[in-house]
Amino acid sequence: MSLRAKFACLCVAFALLVSSCFSPPALAVTQIELKDLTYAECSPEVGKGTVTSGGPIMRLANCFIISGTTVNKSGKPVMDADVFGRIFDANNNPAMENRGRLGAIDVVEPGEGTFELRVSVPEALETPLKLEQFKASGFTAKVR
Repeated sequence: MSLRAKFACLCVAFALLVSSCFSPPALAVTQIELKDLTYAECSPEVGKGTVTSGGPIMRLANCFIISGTTVNKSGKPVMDADVFGRIFDANNNPAMENRGRLGAIDVVEPGEGTFELRVSVPEALETPLKLEQFKASGFTAKVR
């Protein structure tokens, strides 16, 4: 190998080393288990004025607070964890058709914790609601 080729290889290796020192760390998605799910109707203050879009006409909706337990096995806090799940009414009609993301949890501490999530479902759906396939995922650092 010529001196010029060796110098070029050395420059490339140095550039890679320097760029890796200044690159932000790669963030991986952290999965959060959600269990012990329950729901309750919102208090009148929380649910006041709840509406959903039903095309050109706005329909009234029922407000519910879903709560449960988070299980974060990562050992690190998870920020802005998106909550996904399916909600069905007593007749197995989807409460939020074509919508899997239901909200977010600001911070999920390591280990077990609790969460609450407010959702609005169309007034015409019959209770009891069925909460299925709930999970959350987020990152161990703020994503900009």
